[in-house]
Amino acid sequence: MSEPTIAGTASRSTDAVPAAGARLAAVRALNSRPTPPRTSADAADDYLKTIYSHTEWQPDPITPNQLATRLALAPSSVTQMVKKLHAEGYVDHRPYGPITLTTSGEARALAMVRRHRLIETWLVQVHGYGWDEVHDEAEVLEHALSDRLLDAIDAQLGRPSRDPHGDIIPAGDGTLRRPDAVRLDQVALGFVGRVVRISDRDPDVLRVVEQLGISLDEPVRVAELPAGDAGVAILRRAGTEVVVSLAVAESVWLEPRPSV
Repeated sequence: MSEPTIAGTASRSTDAVPAAGARLAAVRALNSRPTPPRTSADAADDYLKTIYSHTEWQPDPITPNQLATRLALAPSSVTQMVKKLHAEGYVDHRPYGPITLTTSGEARALAMVRRHRLIETWLVQVHGYGWDEVHDEAEVLEHALSDRLLDAIDAQLGRPSRDPHGDIIPAGDGTLRRPDAVRLDQVALGFVGRVVRISDRDPDVLRVVEQLGISLDEPVRVAELPAGDAGVAILRRAGTEVVVSLAVAESVWLEPRPSV
């Protein structure tokens, strides 16, 4: 399968709408082609990436049952692949215990995380995708693009350090700096912070967040919840207050700030 060429940065002018539409159609046409059969290496990459992402923002290692749920696979299939990854030195695992990455497993996982998040950023910034649409597209393209094209995409985007959801994009050497952030549903009344991440696990939540106008880097203060309401109340920079559901609050991560 031939690789897509990199389109130029999308203009925001009205005249650019047809061109942006053509770029969007080109990427979708690429994904509408027959998908090459998945290889065992592709499957292994998906496992390692999922194991990594589970502990990226919290400390508890993933269990085989959790991994099966995340990958929508039968537990027996997961057991066999975990045994294979353990034999190849990519994970540590004992029967009935959690799964953790070895040093080589983490390096391979970070390489896939980098691919996935760069592609998501490219689809949003260049091809006009919504941030709630890019995950599934990136799942396909991350296995198809060459390293050369991925490096060209990275350069075109200006070497971004995070994706549209605030997740950190590892550097080419696997290094990254993650902000010291906490979930909105876990902070106390009066907490002041800056929005640094919005989980992309649920596209519906992303759409709600967008409708509320909550965006990355926005400073907020946790306010007193009005009587009778459920969720979390936040005071925003413009002085407006909004109540978000617990599902949304569990998806928003804040970096502490001295004041708003």
